[in-house]
Amino acid sequence: MSTETEAFLAEMVPQQQAADAAIHDGDAGPRLALWSQNDPLTLFGASLSGSGRAELEPMFHNVASWFSHSDSFDLEIIAAGVNGDLAYTVGYEHSATTVEGTPRKYSLRVTHVYRREDGAWRIVHRHADFPPGEAGVPLPGRTGPS
Repeated sequence: MSTETEAFLAEMVPQQQAADAAIHDGDAGPRLALWSQNDPLTLFGASLSGSGRAELEPMFHNVASWFSHSDSFDLEIIAAGVNGDLAYTVGYEHSATTVEGTPRKYSLRVTHVYRREDGAWRIVHRHADFPPGEAGVPLPGRTGPS
């Protein structure tokens, strides 16, 4: 792994882990702070999808409203890379939280794309889905198996 990629991961993983732990505790603010203010932005979520800051911001607040009492959140990075002002991560998110009043444990496969803006990394794309064998995990807004 390159030094540039290691520096990127050292900067972003703790911030992203904290932001995703917060959204699983009902607070979308830290996640929104990591996302770019500048379009194009895209989300292919496990339950909801959208594009553009104007669409994604209320969507993230909605997602946060589903969750409370986050017991644990772990971001497991499988692959990552940086090339100039673009970067990506691929991995798993492991969550233990309460979803609409019911305790749940689940994992998501996730891919993020980042863009460096004014010297800071910002998320510009997220794709998340359930790994094979976890298609039955009920999340609000989810209309069928993944």
